[in-house]
Amino acid sequence: VLEDRTLFDGIQVLPGGSWWVFENGHLARKTNYFHPRTWEEQPPLEKEEFYRETRDVFSQMLPRYFHGRERIGMSLTGGLDTRMIMAWQRCPPGSLPCYTWGGTHRDCQDVIVARQVARVCGQSANVISVGQEFLSRFPYYADRAVFLTDGCVDVSAAADVYMNERARAIAPVRMTGLYGGEVLRRGRAFKPKFPVPGLYQRELLPQFEQARHTYERVLQGHPVSFGAFRQAPWHHHGNLSLEQTQVTVRSPFLDNDFVRTVFRAPESVATTNDVSWRLISDGNPALSGIPTDRGLGGRGPLPERVSHALQEFSFKAEYAYDYGMPQWLARFDHLVSSLHLERLFLGRHKALHYRVWYRGEVAAYVREMLLDPRSLSRPYVDRQTVEHIVRRHIKGDRNYTTEIHKLLTLELLHRNFVDGAVSGGSSDPVSAS
Repeated sequence: VLEDRTLFDGIQVLPGGSWWVFENGHLARKTNYFHPRTWEEQPPLEKEEFYRETRDVFSQMLPRYFHGRERIGMSLTGGLDTRMIMAWQRCPPGSLPCYTWGGTHRDCQDVIVARQVARVCGQSANVISVGQEFLSRFPYYADRAVFLTDGCVDVSAAADVYMNERARAIAPVRMTGLYGGEVLRRGRAFKPKFPVPGLYQRELLPQFEQARHTYERVLQGHPVSFGAFRQAPWHHHGNLSLEQTQVTVRSPFLDNDFVRTVFRAPESVATTNDVSWRLISDGNPALSGIPTDRGLGGRGPLPERVSHALQEFSFKAEYAYDYGMPQWLARFDHLVSSLHLERLFLGRHKALHYRVWYRGEVAAYVREMLLDPRSLSRPYVDRQTVEHIVRRHIKGDRNYTTEIHKLLTLELLHRNFVDGAVSGGSSDPVSAS
């Protein structure tokens, strides 16, 4: 939800850096204890000076995030950010259990790379798999995801509830590399996307346009401010708040000292992996020899250019056979469905495959929820378009994964916070079977 708004009329989120003073039950003063321009106006550093400063700050602040009495688990991926943490936080062998999200088709690249990283560091490597147990209870987890976050995530985050439940059994504190790419390399994790024409009532179109204009406006500012002060609280808030219902989440990449330093990055390194690789190499040279899940860096059996090209192909092929499948390919895939071509691609990089699940294991739930008379009577959707989306996706000759995510989320929002408010409680989730 953009610009410190919420989904609820008349309720705003307190802006970051606010300092409000209340006296005798009344708001006496509204000011700020911090403003982003304080960091934005710092002079940039030279390349080598910036690296040294970043290395010193990172190595000094990281131990703070490993203090405490509760057991810590490392949520390890195949990327650079969690590896930077592993390179500099030299835990005794066997003292930092590591785990990675996985699927059931095959070991994805995250799992393969994470195992190598954990082995080099002398730590255990666990896989938390998303399979039939999760799918059999998908209605429950979907409802919990929407309810626990006041609708700030969609139902695709149902898997986050399931996986973090299992992560809590390993360790109650989850160390993560979240926000590293967004802050250190200025990555963008979201962008505006208009819905299928005709799905929502025309009265809502100005709201979609307003969201797009808001996004374009905030992009004009400092890119690190966008990542730290816009993207993190607006886009990532829902997932973070959901994960925190199950585990205590810690990420060193939003540390004040670290973010303040990153604002001083010269343009020559601001969007590259150079600083990340150097930090890994300086912290633990053995970790710099392992290529990433996308085939970058390291000392693998193939040249980096070849390894990266192969992993990029498999990544994009999996996207095309999952939620990103274009409609022409969906029609072709339906014609040759007996071949199950998706088995060639799914699971190589991702653990969640909602396009296939919405046609198979949870199709009954999708049908019962979205074709229910209550759902079809909502004033913000077009009944015929909803029916078309559900039936064609389940048939398999169209791909409406993203639209089904949103429709299920809206319906659960309505049942929990509108219908539920009227009846005095939340609605029971529909069975998946």
